[in-house]
Amino acid sequence: MLSTSQRTEIKKGAHKAVFEQEKLYQIIDESLVAHVAIQEAQGPVVIPMLAWRVGDFVYIHGANNSRLLRRLRQAVQTCLTFTLFDGWVLARSAFNHSAHYRSAVVFGQFEVIEDNLEKDQLLNHFVEQIAPGRTQDIRLSNPKELMATTVLRMPLHEASVKISNKDVGDDPADLDVPAWAGFIPYRTVVGPLKATAGLHASIPAPDYSAAYGERWEK
Repeated sequence: MLSTSQRTEIKKGAHKAVFEQEKLYQIIDESLVAHVAIQEAQGPVVIPMLAWRVGDFVYIHGANNSRLLRRLRQAVQTCLTFTLFDGWVLARSAFNHSAHYRSAVVFGQFEVIEDNLEKDQLLNHFVEQIAPGRTQDIRLSNPKELMATTVLRMPLHEASVKISNKDVGDDPADLDVPAWAGFIPYRTVVGPLKATAGLHASIPAPDYSAAYGERWEK
């Protein structure tokens, strides 16, 4: 179960709150993009970052001179959001139109991964998550590249999840309105692969479909 705190209490749309830890993991693993908030002297800033999960931690990475990463290295409080948009809900009234979505908000502080071997393992884990088996084929990061890269992690101890997947919510008085009602589903389609220019003809196309299940398009 997800932990509860004043920051994670869902007040608006509380009926959409979900408390299973696995739902949080699924949203992060499918999204792979975190919007990361920091407070700067000029005001709040929210920056999208690639993110991945290993166990009960979420990770981000970037160049050492990144403004965002330099700030987060100071163990400041931050907030991460993940959102998956699943479609529009079309009601018989304009007021009751809505959306299907899955979202997660995570609060906490990042800590720095200092050890290059651990950084290498974590970055390779990310590569394997998006393209299973790829680390067996590519040149892995060298010490200079690892030294130039900051990897941060944050525990998933304080988080909230909302999932909106309900039926059309028309008022009883609107049920006789002669308008179509239902859903416009959205889905993310992954693939097929597109080779880069100049790729040697002898190199076969790999199969990364295992990472994407039904979202993979052949």
